[in-house]
Amino acid sequence: MILVTGATGHLGKATIDSLLEKGIQANQISALVREEAKAQDLKAKGVTLKIGDYDDYISLVTAFKDVDKLFLISGTDVVNRSKQQESVIRAAKQIGVKRIYYTSFERKNDTETSPVAFLAESHLYTENLIKASGISYTIFRNNMYLDALPFFVGENFSQTGVFFPAGETKSAFASRRDMAEAVANVLTSEGHDNKTYFISNTENISMREVAEIIGNVTGKPVNYISPTPEVYADALSKADVPAEFVRMLSGTAEAIKQGEFSSEKTDLENLLGRKPTSAKEFLTQFYSKK
Repeated sequence: MILVTGATGHLGKATIDSLLEKGIQANQISALVREEAKAQDLKAKGVTLKIGDYDDYISLVTAFKDVDKLFLISGTDVVNRSKQQESVIRAAKQIGVKRIYYTSFERKNDTETSPVAFLAESHLYTENLIKASGISYTIFRNNMYLDALPFFVGENFSQTGVFFPAGETKSAFASRRDMAEAVANVLTSEGHDNKTYFISNTENISMREVAEIIGNVTGKPVNYISPTPEVYADALSKADVPAEFVRMLSGTAEAIKQGEFSSEKTDLENLLGRKPTSAKEFLTQFYSKK
């Protein structure tokens, strides 16, 4: 039995869909959800729903019964994520889960000097816990999603341009759908025990190039402006963006600028058995609908 946590999120649903497309029977897939009402689409596909909460250890132990492979999608509660994922790993060990698959992140800097250290801390903590658990594991060092680019670009790009302090540094963004397919391929094959896979695109692209592609797709030139971090944070604050999101966006932009997500090494193409979706392909599809 394969169990997918975070199953109502984008990556969780995409992974389950990929598993089904590969011929895995729905009754061999479980989805960990907090509320059954929010997972009726999964239930309709025949996927078994397991009710569990990262903050409720007993519910996790119950949900993990009969699970052989646990796909742990990192939680979104950054403040409590380390403690929550520790509970997941302890419950998996207690109930006898044979393999854990975890979505970590691509990075160059593991220290507190990283501009995204506040996000990285829980990932590094979880990786170490998994490796020390004695359970066979596979860790996916996922790069930034191509799917996040429209969020960085903003809705008013045609008037304001792309206003994002990432400099000219290139990153190997990859699509969420490709990542989900790669995970499904690993979940349904052998030879992945105690391995770490680098999940990045085969190309690196800058935010200036992103703006150029969007301009070509929409037929209107799109400027790229890389302000100072202070100017960027001030603009977001004046637009009433919550402080937590200002910190996250500013940190992410600085991480991109420092080359945290650039990559010349990737396992994604091999795991997919094809070239990953390029940034141009993704952006063309997304912005041709605008």
